[in-house]
Amino acid sequence: MKIDLKNVNMQLEKQPPEKIIQFIYENFEQPFACATSLSVEDQLLTFYIVRLHKPCFFFTLDTGRLPQDTYDTIEKTEKIFGIKIHLFFPDSNEVQTMVNEHGINLFYKSKELRQLCCKIRKTHPLKKALIGMKGWFSGIRREQSITRISTPIVDWDTTHSIYKFNPLVNLLEREVWELIEKYKIPYNQLQKQGYRSLGCLPCTRPISPDDDFRAGRWWWEEPESRECGIHMHNT
Repeated sequence: MKIDLKNVNMQLEKQPPEKIIQFIYENFEQPFACATSLSVEDQLLTFYIVRLHKPCFFFTLDTGRLPQDTYDTIEKTEKIFGIKIHLFFPDSNEVQTMVNEHGINLFYKSKELRQLCCKIRKTHPLKKALIGMKGWFSGIRREQSITRISTPIVDWDTTHSIYKFNPLVNLLEREVWELIEKYKIPYNQLQKQGYRSLGCLPCTRPISPDDDFRAGRWWWEEPESRECGIHMHNT
């Protein structure tokens, strides 16, 4: 049955994340996956899915360039929530060819090379992670950047031909932190050290509270290009 996404998004726009997740499980075909970078948004999303006792395939993309704090958060989250976070890695031959041809820090040289690195280290593994899934959850929010302000709650992911669910799009950063503290949800300690967005260590740096949320990601590029390719909206 074809789902009217415009109507669904209008229906869900004013609903809190937990009700949105419940609606999704009741109205969309499963199985579902949930991508996590271990950011506070993704930790909150994981918490809601676990609290609702919903089946979900949790995964993260291990690019090979992540900070140790992220690995520590994976271990802590699995223990506290009683879940398994599956790791997906880039193809070693693709990485080897890319690095030998363009250099170990190729992402600083041009937008095109940075996007190539993201493609090999993130978008290709994402495709593997979503095999067999009918939909996937992400913790992105509209407030995060100009590339995300039109993100719908439910979208059709044309790249993977499955639904994409964004239950937290309307939350503000301060609201996320209030919920993290309220429910004592584990989080990556880097996020208390100025890292308001999490990613690969060479491409992420701490910023001030007055900066744009994603100013610490690929800061050498224009804001309009600061996406890795896994969260591109279809419209």
